[in-house]
Amino acid sequence: MENTINGKGSAAGSTPRCIALVGPFGSGKTSLLEALLARTDKLQRQGTVTDGNTVGDASPEARAHGMSVEVNIAETDYLGDRFVFVDCPGSVEFLSEMDGALSGVDLAIVVAEDDERKVPALQLILKALEARAIPRVLFLNKIDKSSRRVRDVLSVLQPASAVPLVLRQIPIWEDGQATGFIDLALERAHVYHEKEASTQVDMSDEDRARELEARFTMLELLADHDDDLMEALLEDIAPDRDLVFSDLVKEMRDGLICPVFFGSADHGNGVSRLLKALRHEAPGVDVLKYRTTDRETGSLLQVIKTMHTQHGGKLSIARVLEGEVSDGDSLFRNGRDEVKVSGLFSIFGQHASKTATASKGDLVALGRLDDVATGDLLSHDQGDLVSMDAGERRSPVLATAVSAAQRKDEVRLSTALAKLVEEDPSLSISQNQATAETLLEGQGEMHLRVAQERLAGKYGLDVAVHTPHVPYAETIRGKTKVRGRHKKQSGGHGQFGDAVLEISPLPRGEGIQFSDTITGGVVPKQYIPSVKDGVLDALTRGTFGFPVVDVAVCLTDGSYHSVDSSDQAFKMAGILAIREGLPECKPVLLEPIHKVVVACPNDATAKVNAIVSARRGQLLGFDARPNWPGWDEVQALMPEAEIGDLIVELRSATAGVASYTSEFDHMAELAGKAAEQALQKSGKQQAA
Repeated sequence: MENTINGKGSAAGSTPRCIALVGPFGSGKTSLLEALLARTDKLQRQGTVTDGNTVGDASPEARAHGMSVEVNIAETDYLGDRFVFVDCPGSVEFLSEMDGALSGVDLAIVVAEDDERKVPALQLILKALEARAIPRVLFLNKIDKSSRRVRDVLSVLQPASAVPLVLRQIPIWEDGQATGFIDLALERAHVYHEKEASTQVDMSDEDRARELEARFTMLELLADHDDDLMEALLEDIAPDRDLVFSDLVKEMRDGLICPVFFGSADHGNGVSRLLKALRHEAPGVDVLKYRTTDRETGSLLQVIKTMHTQHGGKLSIARVLEGEVSDGDSLFRNGRDEVKVSGLFSIFGQHASKTATASKGDLVALGRLDDVATGDLLSHDQGDLVSMDAGERRSPVLATAVSAAQRKDEVRLSTALAKLVEEDPSLSISQNQATAETLLEGQGEMHLRVAQERLAGKYGLDVAVHTPHVPYAETIRGKTKVRGRHKKQSGGHGQFGDAVLEISPLPRGEGIQFSDTITGGVVPKQYIPSVKDGVLDALTRGTFGFPVVDVAVCLTDGSYHSVDSSDQAFKMAGILAIREGLPECKPVLLEPIHKVVVACPNDATAKVNAIVSARRGQLLGFDARPNWPGWDEVQALMPEAEIGDLIVELRSATAGVASYTSEFDHMAELAGKAAEQALQKSGKQQAA
């Protein structure tokens, strides 16, 4: 991020309101941000995503892929009111960016379009807003490309919303094109102008009739929550305009309705009307404060995003909910640990401008708060603070094994990975002890690709990635009795250890058991632990090259030499006995089986069942997803080897919205061709 000092200041006066731009991938959120900034004269010229000159999506990764991969922030003012817009990615793989941002916004503009395929993705976003009681309006974008009546489009989108989508405008049509709109609350008609504010015109008789019908529908929906308005409608009395506006504002803020506006972000149509609605109807930061915590405090900040810049270090982007904060202030993280602000910046796209103080409502970046994480609350006062507005934790659905291409970069890689996870909590790092791999886990192919690009571009690291290995194991079906004798004479003291072991299988999940029945001192007591060490060492790599589990080993006999026997000699005797005995015990390969729960729209359930079955999954059934109308949850037991790229196929079959959770269930025997293929992929010895 570039640091500049002399950035243009915001309008003085009102407490700024923070507005999130959310919506499915490709719906036009970044274009709408550009139109909002251009209409408020923050930009001299409106850029386009195609030309790569927008305020948002300016990071190298966003430019390279032509999509939002992180939140973008821009402040502007409109008629004396200040607004901070937070443009959130729409891809399901980057929704965690939205999750963090929502904890600091007063209202969300849901950007949608006339595309039935994106309704499930729209539902994902609306559910996140509904769960956190965030007021919202819907902006139906690309009205210039829609060939259907807006009312018909709303009937397609309505299943995605738990509350009524209430049309606030109807279009004026001319030769099949929307050339303007009629405001149903103000009962005024306007015509569009390219990248300029619309102008008011008289309504035709036909448009007046359409307006009366549409307005009555809007009033009926509002009357569901207002008895006075219902009474007026029943008595055929024209309701007072102030009452209509009051109901529209109250019911939107209470989450009872979602008002719908429309326009074209690319052409700047409908943008002024949207800004006027935000100015008069969006709630302020006080509402957010009481949604966030139930504790009174002199000052309060909510951290919505963590960033690591190449030259400026760590930045914690936070919304000031109460009071003010200055550079150099000492704050308490969640009311407990003390931290000190080292630098205060206002954000506009990729630029950070130094500022001395941030006041209530501002969205600022705080420098070098090393122990502060996204989601934390900061205050000047001590005493436990707990956020009531925590977003959901998204489970990883795809993993890649990552390592430094050069050994000297291993420490740098570890540090860079930690920073990536701090910036994006939906990424995770884990160590697979069984395969000795570092796993980078995320929300999908593009999510992991962007993470790898950041490692290369931002941190200058050359990394190697590959598909993670499956932690196979092996066990035995038969039993045997075997002698392991280690004898070596090379001058001076020799080496001698002699152990007789009985090897037998155990039930699945019992692990490894070692015992002895030595009597008469044929193996001195001090050497029995050494035999055990040798057994455990040998069982780490069995007949097929994998760890051996569910085996009982009993030391029954042996012999020793008073001079040449030693701990090391008896350890070697245990190793030799296991290596010789395991092939005689009918060894079998084991693979990990996971319990998988797939969430998908119910019109894709049959496809999901087929995908799971084709991947050797055992279907356990499916049921309606709780509190998700139109969605199912498919439960199955699946081999871990088949889960690796499962999300790619699931998303392909569900317009990009399916997800799943997975947890280890048990180990199961793997034989025949499947076992041979597993051994070939892992480079181990083939089964006999």
